[in-house]
Amino acid sequence: MSKDLTTSSVDRQNILNNPYAVAEIEKAAGIRGIPFEGKTVVLKEQVAAFFEVTVRTVENYLEQNAEELCQNGYEVLKGKRLQALKLGIQSLDVPETDFGNIPKAPQLGIFEFRAFLNLAMLMRESERAGLLRKAILDIVIDTINERTGGGTKYINQRDEDFIQSAFIEENYRKQFTDALKDCVDMGNFKYAVYTDKIYVSIFREKAQEYRRVLRLDKRDNVRHTLYAEVLDVIASYECGFAEVLCQACQKKGQKLTSWEVDSLFSKFEAQAHWKPLIEKARNKMASRDLAFRDALHLQLEEYVTPLQREEFERFIGERSKELSERLEEAKDVMKRLKERQ
Repeated sequence: MSKDLTTSSVDRQNILNNPYAVAEIEKAAGIRGIPFEGKTVVLKEQVAAFFEVTVRTVENYLEQNAEELCQNGYEVLKGKRLQALKLGIQSLDVPETDFGNIPKAPQLGIFEFRAFLNLAMLMRESERAGLLRKAILDIVIDTINERTGGGTKYINQRDEDFIQSAFIEENYRKQFTDALKDCVDMGNFKYAVYTDKIYVSIFREKAQEYRRVLRLDKRDNVRHTLYAEVLDVIASYECGFAEVLCQACQKKGQKLTSWEVDSLFSKFEAQAHWKPLIEKARNKMASRDLAFRDALHLQLEEYVTPLQREEFERFIGERSKELSERLEEAKDVMKRLKERQ
């Protein structure tokens, strides 16, 4: 999916919150900055020179995007911290003209690398900024693919919560399909029909629509690609609606018609307690799939938010692992869960 970083604050923030991609981009950019408080910073004059624009152009972007740039590492120094920066600059073997009139400045704005990168993703006037944006997108994709072993179709399975959620959902799935078999007077297509009803209720897409968005083929199992939070809500639906079906069937004394089941489901999904769980599941699916899989669920676009740094750690960082490793570690846990069924 083509991305315009100059217009999408979500795409910009997803890149800036990904510490693994930012580290690789910093290496590739080769920016020479000023050592300050354990990091490297650059001044407006350096930024303007790099992007081949005027200092006034940089200042315009600072005025128009102050909140975003400050959030990502732009700040104005005064007092003792300013003096410490000036001393750091004096120790560098570079011409004073590289940094403007430093000694007399009562305050100085500095860009950490993330703020510099943020500006590059906003700036339209600079050809260099455009070239850097293209490199950024390539590096982000390469970094995620490298850390996930070449693809993101099953990046959900790298989460430490996935195995337990998948195991629990599988058991409630059996309870749900048994209830459909025993309580609903329809052919075998009822399993697909009411599975889709659950999917649409939770994330507004039928299985086929979900496959299209994620570019899955016929051999791929949809549930193997779902995040733990989504599986948890599906399991809750399956468990709860199975009970509703069984009670209604017992009360009627015979199997339910499709009209009766549809009516029961409408009442079931309208219960208020689902709302916070569904909103969380929609947010996780929409935001993670856009950031990790470059997949936009149009029906969930309103739920997209930037991922936080912790999310990148969870799925591509040290906390994430291949499913085979998780399974080996989870043998005892799965055994205990199975014994409790």
